[in-house]
Amino acid sequence: MNTKDSVGAYRQSTAFGASAVGQVMALYDTILRDLHRALDAVEAGKIEERVNSTNHALVVIGELQGVLDFERGGEAARNLSNFYNVTRSMIAHASMTSSREKFQELIGMFARIRAAWSKVEKTVAPCSPPGRLRGSSEQQPVFSHSAAEPATVSSSSNGAGWKA
Repeated sequence: MNTKDSVGAYRQSTAFGASAVGQVMALYDTILRDLHRALDAVEAGKIEERVNSTNHALVVIGELQGVLDFERGGEAARNLSNFYNVTRSMIAHASMTSSREKFQELIGMFARIRAAWSKVEKTVAPCSPPGRLRGSSEQQPVFSHSAAEPATVSSSSNGAGWKA
């Protein structure tokens, strides 16, 4: 197993054992890594790497946006959705124009949101370990994030892993 495979396996096992808020933070960490890679690629003139990194960041943002719970999250969920719309557009523009400044601005924006989630995690009671929700070891964790309850884990027999 090479170093890259080891790091990926570690991240996957850590994310699976994380709280729901921890999972959101892990996704923000992924976006930040992607944006840093894209910035490095811009500086090195590596077009394919820049495109791949920005595309991956856009996919992760799409996943975060797709699980927003507007019913429970209300205005905060709408604000997050607007944030994701704006930043997705900014990422596409930064990539197309190879703008170092835009990538740096995006890194700052996502770092601030990630820091806010970190504060939330410190105030939210820990949840049951995945797979042991509500007393059943057969149910898979399902994740949803909103601002009223920034992240929740519930159980589902479909094993989808994400809940809209």
